[in-house]
Amino acid sequence: MKMHAWQVEEFGHYHDAMEWRETDRPTPNGSDALVKVDAIGLNFPDILMIAGKYQVRPPLPFVPGTELMGTVVEPGSDSGLAEGDRVMAMCGVGAFAEYCIAPEGARFSVPEGMSSEDAAAFQMIYQTSYFGLAVRANLQPGEVLLVHGGAGGVGTSAIQLGKALGAMVIATAGTEAKMEICRQCGADHVVNYATDDFAEVVKDLTKGNGADVVYDPVGGDVFDKSTKCIAWNGRILVIGFTSGRIPEIRTNRILLKNMSVVGLHWGAYRIHEPHLIDEAQETLYDFYRDGKIKPVIYNEYALTDLSDALDAIEQRRSYGKIVVKP
Repeated sequence: MKMHAWQVEEFGHYHDAMEWRETDRPTPNGSDALVKVDAIGLNFPDILMIAGKYQVRPPLPFVPGTELMGTVVEPGSDSGLAEGDRVMAMCGVGAFAEYCIAPEGARFSVPEGMSSEDAAAFQMIYQTSYFGLAVRANLQPGEVLLVHGGAGGVGTSAIQLGKALGAMVIATAGTEAKMEICRQCGADHVVNYATDDFAEVVKDLTKGNGADVVYDPVGGDVFDKSTKCIAWNGRILVIGFTSGRIPEIRTNRILLKNMSVVGLHWGAYRIHEPHLIDEAQETLYDFYRDGKIKPVIYNEYALTDLSDALDAIEQRRSYGKIVVKP
């Protein structure tokens, strides 16, 4: 049977590299399931993967898109699913299509009461932030958390989870509109990094102590300056490099501040400790049911308008998550 999908024949900018075309529906094996795609969550790594600049380079040609919510139309014989089940999945590739494989080990049932839009936008940002804050940085109640890029997808999730874990949250953003998004997510203080020196503001707010945990998806100059406002025994979480520059740090600075620089490669937990992902998902569902976390949706686009949706991310117009629907 046939379907329509965005396909990449050669790596490049998404405006040039993607082509909307008819192709064969994928076929599930025994443990996987074929789903009709109901909603897709966009992520900055989608742009990098299409360009061939992500740490994972799928073999060409491929259908991009990593995160979706869908309805099972063809369950594999060993999948444990039934036709009509609603699932969210981190499929790796294939989401920018009308149908996609929801692979075993990378999908979860959508809890009752969760919308398709929330389900599509849920897994990557909240799993990333939970593992970063709770597992890697061991954020404790009463500590100070500094969240960079606070209005972005992982940023909004980190603010919400930081509050759920009992921290005082300081967020940075570059416009008044995005600062307001941070406030709506629960940030105690918000700094406009375009007009203010966030390191000085953090030191002022903490009476010189600095932030116990810095959540940094930006890298570049933001990372460099964060080392100036990190607390004694503080932890800087390396989440990503949306600035485009991978920073470096002299190890004597790590020694003098008695700080830790902590990396997070969330996807690798599927290989090394997959049980932790399952445990985290149940915790995140509890937070969602209790109203402590909820995806912030910037806008919804039609799948045929995917380039416009990716423009909003690349040009930094969006906040939270963008959802695309076939």
